[in-house]
Amino acid sequence: MATGRRRGRAIFYLAFILILILVLVVVVARFNPLAATPTQVASENTSQTQPTAQDVVDIVVTTQDVKRGQALSDDLLALVSIPRKDFTDGVFFKDKKELVGARAKFDLRAHTPLTNALVFPAGTSGSVPSFEIPAGKVAISIPISKLSSVAYGLQKGDHVNIIVSLLMVDMDTNWQSKLPNRTGVVIAPGPIGEDQTYVTALLKSPAEYEVSGSEAYSYLGRIEIDPTMNNPVYLLPSEEQRPRLISQTLLQDVVILQLGTLSQTVDQSAPLSAPIPQAGEETPTRAAQQQRAAQQAEVAAPVIPNVVSLIVSPQDAVTLNYLMLAGANLNLVLRSAGDTEVKNTEAVTLQFILDQYQIPNPAKLPYGIDQRIDTFPEFIKPFPEPANAATPTPAP
Repeated sequence: MATGRRRGRAIFYLAFILILILVLVVVVARFNPLAATPTQVASENTSQTQPTAQDVVDIVVTTQDVKRGQALSDDLLALVSIPRKDFTDGVFFKDKKELVGARAKFDLRAHTPLTNALVFPAGTSGSVPSFEIPAGKVAISIPISKLSSVAYGLQKGDHVNIIVSLLMVDMDTNWQSKLPNRTGVVIAPGPIGEDQTYVTALLKSPAEYEVSGSEAYSYLGRIEIDPTMNNPVYLLPSEEQRPRLISQTLLQDVVILQLGTLSQTVDQSAPLSAPIPQAGEETPTRAAQQQRAAQQAEVAAPVIPNVVSLIVSPQDAVTLNYLMLAGANLNLVLRSAGDTEVKNTEAVTLQFILDQYQIPNPAKLPYGIDQRIDTFPEFIKPFPEPANAATPTPAP
């Protein structure tokens, strides 16, 4: 009996000790931070270091380097979170859609926060001409006048055709000089005249060809047989060679970048109406009023452009540069809005006009108009009114 009691008491003590150890383990695991699991520690650290959603805001940044003038696309933009205390409303962009199609004002590095000072909104260029030139195109300026610019009716963005007119002449291929050549008299070398000048050639010409003094040049002529006397006759031209005019469409559907210079703007800073004198102020004198009226007229006068900038291909720019240096005449014709059709045209010469429009060569008649007409008159005289014509009554 004693042995059974001792064994039961030992089992009871052992169970009590095990329960006590288990309770101690639970207490230590619950209240000792060193015994916390890695997941609990990471969760607590994250909640302490990262701000909440209310403390951050998303802004748009670049994902890679962007060149000046490059259009922004969705793949070049990304959203990143910054502390709300570092965000300034109206400066940063929070939506990528607002920037799709916008252009960079400067070269931008990757991960650059985008602001209004760094981009031009989509569809605008901020008056920077280079942003309005498509890739692969260039801009070139040519001079214009009232007649070559559709009476100054051209506007920025209009489409035009360019007509070129050239004056062609015959040239000596060796000397590259205009024909006919000049002639001279070849003499034997030796002293000539009182000053004993040695010459080997002397230019001689009739009186009607003299330029200065008695010695001048003569044009190179040709020999023809006179049909009446059957004798050879040496013919000389009555004047220098007349250039031959030709016109043709050079370029079509060219876009106007700018009419006039970029600085040609009307100054609107000065008021256009005379100020009303206040009480106690002196009324301006007549001379002062006339001076102010002249200044107002000068300010209000429109600026007449003398140059136009065109968007063309690099090769067309070289062609236009050559033609300007060669003295060709360039004329702009305005195209209909939205018309992009390219039509072939024929080069126009005098012969083309006579054939195309059925204009005959006037016959040599045995009669003519009494008054000689060598040039077109500057004005046409009005027709005389009949003597019995009623005087029109002015409208009330």
